Amino acid sequence: MSTPGAQAGHGEHGTRGAAAAAAAAGTRLDPWFSSYADRAHGMRASEVRSLFAVANRPEVVSLAGGMPNIDGLPLEHLAEMTAKLLRDRGTKALQYGGGQGEEELREQIVEVMRYDHIAAHPDDVVVTTGSQQALDLVTEIFVNPGDVVVAEAPSYVGALGVFRAYQADVVHVAMDDDGLVPDELERTLTELERAGRRVKFLYTIPNFHNPAGVSLSLERRPQIVEICRRHHVLILEDNPYGLLGFDADPLPSLKSYHSDGVVYLGSFSKTFAPGYRVGWAAAPHAVREKLVLASESAILSPSNMGQLSIATYLSSYDWYGQVKEYRQMYRARRDAMLGALAEFLPEARWTVPDGGFYTWVTLPAGLDAQAMLPRAVTNLVAYVSGTAFYADGQGRDHMRLSFCYPTPERIREGVRRLSSVVRAEAELVDMFGTSPNTRRSETVEIPSPDQV
Repeated sequence: MSTPGAQAGHGEHGTRGAAAAAAAAGTRLDPWFSSYADRAHGMRASEVRSLFAVANRPEVVSLAGGMPNIDGLPLEHLAEMTAKLLRDRGTKALQYGGGQGEEELREQIVEVMRYDHIAAHPDDVVVTTGSQQALDLVTEIFVNPGDVVVAEAPSYVGALGVFRAYQADVVHVAMDDDGLVPDELERTLTELERAGRRVKFLYTIPNFHNPAGVSLSLERRPQIVEICRRHHVLILEDNPYGLLGFDADPLPSLKSYHSDGVVYLGSFSKTFAPGYRVGWAAAPHAVREKLVLASESAILSPSNMGQLSIATYLSSYDWYGQVKEYRQMYRARRDAMLGALAEFLPEARWTVPDGGFYTWVTLPAGLDAQAMLPRAVTNLVAYVSGTAFYADGQGRDHMRLSFCYPTPERIREGVRRLSSVVRAEAELVDMFGTSPNTRRSETVEIPSPDQV
């Protein structure tokens, strides 16, 4: 029979042993380090995320964030609409719903997609928590570690984070001012086939690209679809900005050319309000079924309150008239951005967007946007370095500038501040030479909401 002292000693030994085992299995800061899945070890916040705590101060002009300007929303109407919704349908709005989403909203989404020349049925639609969740679900059901995802160069930072999280190998294809280059896509898919690589889908943003600001030309759209059809590659068409063209309604979507070969992603975040977190995927039937199952496993069901709020807004307000007002507001801000670039940064080059939120700036030779960013924030202006939009370390000579949120006056002041940073950096490069590129990161960058 053991003595109390022996029992105490055994307890101390057990505690020390457990601590030693934890230290051996993990680290001093995280005893569970060795228990994580392989994909978790590749996750980290974006290298610029920490800067945005500073960049969001009111004295800093942020040309970084992709946040829509929602000051023009009819808040009184929305307040009355929400109150009526809760009074009349509160028990439904505040309850669980179906995994595919509310049918009345799916019916309205079908009508919204008609502007993109899509003839769909409500059963084709899966409502998601923003289109970011739809991106995640599509990648989850298609991608095994080591599979190839083809994406434009550059590409949306949030998509690249998803692809890397599922351990896909992202292969970029060149763009120009008319969008994705068909010959480059053909060449890339052919080379991958010859190498025995499995391409699961092409990810593309055809309208007012994030970050490049360009749109896929009408002539190239059927060419891209036909190339993917011949190579049996699914197209993942991401279209959050399509209704925000400054001069015209959207060009026909890729899905309108080949419904069974395209999964189309849409969102109300840019054309209405991101706070509701409502997006959708329109997919071929078999794909749709798997998306519903994956969504139910992840979240059970999308928010009924968000869905019914959107459905009520679409049916009770001139929502398309509101979109037209947004177009004019964003056009004025685009004009302010391009005018300021011409005035203050004529040595740079930039795209001329016909809609959306962004312009893509090419810096003078030798400048490194990533290295320059901390100095820019110190000078009270922020942007997103081009490196965020590539999976392979490209983009140091580019930056994305967003014109959606600041006023025209703030945009002009922001570009003026940025120009002084660029010129000071150019002087250092002339004096000391070009900064060497840092080693490519092998970890997954998780974008800040300010970057999307």
